[in-house]
Amino acid sequence: MPYRPSQQFKKTALGAGAAAVLLALNAPAALSFAGDRYHSYKIGQSSYRVQYGSWGLTRIPAEYRINAMHAALLRTGKVLLIAGSGNDQRNFDKGTFSTVLWDPADDSFKKIPTPEDFFCSGHSQLPDGQLLVAGGTARYEVLGGKVTRAGGGMRVKNESPDKVVRLPKGTVFRSPTGVEYVSKFAVTIPKATRRFEIAHGRGGQMMPWRTKVVAAEARVFVEAAREGAAGLTTQAAQYTVSGLTGADARNVYGLAERLSADKQDFQGIKSAYEFDPLAEKYVPVDPMRDARWYPTLVGLQDGRVLAVSGLNDVGDVVPGDNEYYDPKTKKWSKGPFRYFPTYPALFLTQGGKLLYTGSNAGYGPKGKGREPGVWDLAANQYRKVEGLADADQLETSSSVLLPPAQDQKVMVLGGGGVGESRLSTDRTAIVDLKAEVPVFRSAARLPQRVRYLSSVLLPDDSVFTTGGSADYRGRGASDIRKAQFYYPRTDTFVAAASPTVGRNYHSEALLLPDGRVATFGSDPLFADKDNTRLGRFEHRLEVYSPPYLHRDPALRPVLGEGPQELGLGGRATFRAPRAERIQRARLMRPSAVTHTTDVEQRSIELGLEKTADTVTVAVPADPTLVPPGWYMLFVTDADGTPSVAKWVRVREAPAPVRREPRDGWLSE
Repeated sequence: MPYRPSQQFKKTALGAGAAAVLLALNAPAALSFAGDRYHSYKIGQSSYRVQYGSWGLTRIPAEYRINAMHAALLRTGKVLLIAGSGNDQRNFDKGTFSTVLWDPADDSFKKIPTPEDFFCSGHSQLPDGQLLVAGGTARYEVLGGKVTRAGGGMRVKNESPDKVVRLPKGTVFRSPTGVEYVSKFAVTIPKATRRFEIAHGRGGQMMPWRTKVVAAEARVFVEAAREGAAGLTTQAAQYTVSGLTGADARNVYGLAERLSADKQDFQGIKSAYEFDPLAEKYVPVDPMRDARWYPTLVGLQDGRVLAVSGLNDVGDVVPGDNEYYDPKTKKWSKGPFRYFPTYPALFLTQGGKLLYTGSNAGYGPKGKGREPGVWDLAANQYRKVEGLADADQLETSSSVLLPPAQDQKVMVLGGGGVGESRLSTDRTAIVDLKAEVPVFRSAARLPQRVRYLSSVLLPDDSVFTTGGSADYRGRGASDIRKAQFYYPRTDTFVAAASPTVGRNYHSEALLLPDGRVATFGSDPLFADKDNTRLGRFEHRLEVYSPPYLHRDPALRPVLGEGPQELGLGGRATFRAPRAERIQRARLMRPSAVTHTTDVEQRSIELGLEKTADTVTVAVPADPTLVPPGWYMLFVTDADGTPSVAKWVRVREAPAPVRREPRDGWLSE
């Protein structure tokens, strides 16, 4: 008889068939789910973590989530995260500026009152452990096509040698044809200067002295009082200042060459503050001479800081007027003149000159100020450094002074084309500054083309690189969720565990005192591959634990009690259980990073001597290798496993000899 399936069999077969159809329809999702489960299983294995390290997300309570544009490690071990207005004009218009302090020791957070908009400021570590923060945002950009009032820079002249003139925000300047323009900021014009000259009569005979008055000048951005084309002008003209009378009306006037409806760029501020890591507050100091937005601040061997580049108070790249900050007087003075695009990567080199690697963060003409070179500040001479491949793709590239600093080798990694270019590169290159003629030479290529790459020096003399995107601001879902180590001695990249969070523009990474690496921020233009949904700022904080933190914790080196201050050329002794395992010692300067630019971090090799339970370290005597300030002192074993860092201050001169009565340790 023919076979007749039972009713139960029919139900079972129907169910299995339906399941098969569903599985076929959802195969990608099922495979993805299975892949994610396997990946989570794999990265959780001890063997995986020992080889690749591990990532972990730190929970941030909602009230502390800010658009972290800047990150700096303070000598207290806490991390200062600065947003200012956070690239959000609504915050700017409301005057809502934010800073948050994160303590990695217990993952606690604290809001810090923020007096001005430090969005896109510059920062540098000072010798006493304060953080200098200078510049920021005075006005947000207005894109072309959205400008409804003509505007531009007005040069305001003062011909009075006896009077400083202060004009408030909203001052009206009137053109010869009666068109009115309104200043967007207050402006102070110094007194004019008197110059004494010798007059010559007929026949060349000497005549009595005569006085010549040279007008003083300041800039201010102005906009037409009314919308429309009436305010447009392409010719130079002199403008009267409304409200002034008598001598003031004759002595004070405006000059402008072009007031247009073109795109109006961001404008900078002159304000400067020191952040006190103990009081945990901003302390105002004298303002800069020039307003700066996107400036680089680089610390020098004498403790001063050089502020370079930035957009000024009318939205132009500062044409080359750089300035020094003296932390002893809290004042600024004129520096050597040289033009750079914004956020140039400048490194203090042995001997006191600065190396400009060509890395920068964007504003400035394509063909101006972008060539790498060595800058002698004292003579204001610049020597170009040749040999860099893909030299047209240095914008948003990463640069590091390779460890140890004594080797004087600087590396450039990745980067992209100028502006919103789709170009990016996997090029790396190294310049040896000890060579008779320093040139860049190509080094191991990155695993992929990338811009906005974060590069962090680690205590084991490797460079940890992570994040970035292949396209401008992560367009086309091009974030690169990969990380790797670069080993300078072998010129090789080795894979590390992959991060969960993508990082591109406005992202940061820095080394923590316990040997981990913290990553912050990211400001993508779009949230999808087709670039149809606007992106959102990334608030998640992800921390990487390198493989050395997954080894046997009982064998990790320990650096114990010892002095907190060291002198250049000095020595200091620290307790160290199992000192026989310790092989190297490094001083590591804490980071202050933004826009892929971190010119603060450096790793300095120390001399090392051991007893059964102590280590003695010797600091180089050269302040161009060891600029004064607070450092993390790490010791490592033969495998590169580091201790938790001890914070020590390196002073400009050797610290006095002192003995501890309890045990007789010596610090000299």
